[in-house]
Amino acid sequence: MNLLISFKVIIMWLSLSAICGQAYAEQTKPNIVMLYLDDWAWNGSPVAMNDAMENSRMPVLQMPNVEKLAREGMKFSNAYGSPQCAPARVCLQTGQSAARNGFTVVLGKIKDDYYDMRKTYNYMPMIPNVAATALDTNSMTIAKALKPLGYESAHIGKWHMYCDPGEAGYVLHDGDTNNNPGNTLTFNLKKGEKAPSRLPKDIKDPKLMFSMTEKAIGFMEEQVQKKKPFYLQISHYAMHEGRECLDSTRQKYVNHPVVQEYYKKMGTTPEKVNRKQDPANWLAMGEDMDGRIGAVLNKIKELGIEDNTYVIMVSDNGYRHSDVAREQKQPLHGHKWWVWEGGIRVPMIIKGPGILGGSTFKANVINYDFLPTFVEWAGGSPQSLQNIDGISLAPYLAGKTPEVDFVNRNLYFHFPHYRGSMPHSAVISGKHKVMHFYERPDIPMLFDLSVDPGEVSNIAKQHPETHKKLFQEMMSYTKEVGGKFPKENPNFNIKKYASDKEYKKRQMWGPFEGDRPLETDEK
Repeated sequence: MNLLISFKVIIMWLSLSAICGQAYAEQTKPNIVMLYLDDWAWNGSPVAMNDAMENSRMPVLQMPNVEKLAREGMKFSNAYGSPQCAPARVCLQTGQSAARNGFTVVLGKIKDDYYDMRKTYNYMPMIPNVAATALDTNSMTIAKALKPLGYESAHIGKWHMYCDPGEAGYVLHDGDTNNNPGNTLTFNLKKGEKAPSRLPKDIKDPKLMFSMTEKAIGFMEEQVQKKKPFYLQISHYAMHEGRECLDSTRQKYVNHPVVQEYYKKMGTTPEKVNRKQDPANWLAMGEDMDGRIGAVLNKIKELGIEDNTYVIMVSDNGYRHSDVAREQKQPLHGHKWWVWEGGIRVPMIIKGPGILGGSTFKANVINYDFLPTFVEWAGGSPQSLQNIDGISLAPYLAGKTPEVDFVNRNLYFHFPHYRGSMPHSAVISGKHKVMHFYERPDIPMLFDLSVDPGEVSNIAKQHPETHKKLFQEMMSYTKEVGGKFPKENPNFNIKKYASDKEYKKRQMWGPFEGDRPLETDEK
């Protein structure tokens, strides 16, 4: 009898130990906090993304918390997003390239299912493609992938994927938001009411960054109290245009020599400048954003989870902050809407367990790498994820030297549209990048980004085999994953095309042979 009781006690003890062990394992799984910033250039912070390039930073902008994050974490010289914000968000969630998930641009809801047959494009050289109009909520997402691993996930702020975040697995979210809520000065205007031309002095929650941060902190506190690991994505509306900031922060920048030079050139003053064109507003928005980043980092430390929390700060797409970087040359060509480096290369810093502080990762990484990385951090298997393009960065963040295959893997960018640019695609493999403009298939384009990050010299003629190999791999991949291709327009009208408002930029930023002429802000 005693032996039976003892046996039952042992079984009970073993069961309780297993349960407690499982609970302990869940509690010690790392938390993941994603700080996702909107429309922020690679050189848009005071942290140099490439130490060899002074113009890969913006020294006029004060962001002490971002600088601290870089000192305590790892920065990425060659991190890539997408040429537009919504496609970037879908790539991030699904671990898929835009060519695979089909969300290559925001077009609105149109009826065509392959070619974009709207009258807007009936005189263009090419008939462009349509794109997916929403994130497919049947797809795997970060929240769905982490849930069976014990995680609860929250998405605060800009969603912009035209679906319910709850259906994508998020237990806390702000709904199917786009850019509009973050433009607080115009979001609630009544019909016929005009937006203020200058920034009000009493603005309290610019770009909703303060209220978003408080909501995010509340979620972290709740999860820590429940002893559950969490994924928290804070998708800020800053640094998107519609510049908003605290007036007290703006006053710190209006007298800066760079800003004063801008006012002088534009023939205006701090009191008269339109808020949308005021560099002081943008700089102050950046500093206010830095303060909210600091609030999150401080709360993580206060909650006692700093040693078990990964923090990622990254932008969705590239940009070109020309009015606030007047004292330096632009480091990259192009901007948002283009797959030139200026449109797709983004600032990125990661801090967390096992990541060497003050380190730099120089191999190429991309937004669709995050899903498998997070799954591996959470104790899952990235190999279990189906139909993804990303590769887990977890081993490399822990110090593993990237293998040749990783360094030279292909990263794909696909933009078969005329929205702001022209139909084009790109593939990056190691130091090489192939660009392809569908209007001019006769002009092969190849760049060596290791010596020419500004994409000034087209070396396709000097290295035809390298171009041919990467071009064929890009086209084969795009076909394999169901990517759409534009076609020649039999009704192309050169006179109408030349009268299009984007024509000059398309010619200036289109394909070229040899060396391209530098723009004013690149000289």
